Amino acid sequence: MRHRHYGTTAVCVVCLLLSAGVFGASQYFYDYAFVPAKKTFLSSHEPARTTRAKTWLAKVDKETWHMQAADSDLQLVADFVPAATKTARTVVIAHGYMNTKEDMAPQIQLFHDAGFNVLAPDDRGHGQSEGTYIGYGWPDRLDYLKWLDKLLARTGENSQIALYGVSMGGATVMYLSGEALPKQVGCIIEDCGYTSIIDELAYQAKAMFKLPKWPLVPAVALNASVRAKYNVFDASAVAALHHNTRPIFFIHGAKDDFVPTSMVYKNYAATNAPKELWVVPGAGHAKSDEKDPAVYADKVVGFINAYMPPA
Repeated sequence: MRHRHYGTTAVCVVCLLLSAGVFGASQYFYDYAFVPAKKTFLSSHEPARTTRAKTWLAKVDKETWHMQAADSDLQLVADFVPAATKTARTVVIAHGYMNTKEDMAPQIQLFHDAGFNVLAPDDRGHGQSEGTYIGYGWPDRLDYLKWLDKLLARTGENSQIALYGVSMGGATVMYLSGEALPKQVGCIIEDCGYTSIIDELAYQAKAMFKLPKWPLVPAVALNASVRAKYNVFDASAVAALHHNTRPIFFIHGAKDDFVPTSMVYKNYAATNAPKELWVVPGAGHAKSDEKDPAVYADKVVGFINAYMPPA
């Protein structure tokens, strides 16, 4: 009996130690992945075209918009860049992980040059917007619904709106596709978005740290759900796309090793709406537009014009 008691105690001690280890690791990886800060695993190199576009963005006529987040008192900021010629057509741009609206300057300029208004928000915890956590697009989708209402108040009921996002922004617009969008949203373009937060965390745990999904990733997701106060487990682009009715254009680099290219095929298969897929040969993560900017612009603007033709 005494040996059995000692054995049971030893098992309990081991389980407690393992649980404490997993909890400690989840705390560390929450800070690593969910707290806004400079990330050493992200490239700090800025392409010359981005630098040039930022100079353009700093000088172009624009409005600074402010709004309270959908489910908190966080104050959010966006830039609205009116088209050179008055139009009811607007592209709403969602930026990537630890990026800002200014980092989307090449895309803002692309759409502005094509004759669109552009609305480019800073997500929670990014740029000029408040927040102490990264939402990976999931709570942010609710903020974008509010931005859309604000946009319609500015541009009118006859507006035509396209949603465009890159990386985390790609996930954001896919999450939005499952919501009750205003009727003025005519199409969606997502570039290299992930299938879900859980899938992306699991991929990065293996790619960067050689760690399996279990038990770390669910522990990190639970930690994040408690601390950031949004349900990480619910954040699935695939599930959202099952409800999508808008035409959607999926773009992904064939050499993407940050959001694996395999994810775009799952996202593409998840919707029955009108859709197109373009896997860009040789392109890395969020680099499809750099391979051939003119071709990229033609395809993206052409997709929008097909479903939101100019008046």
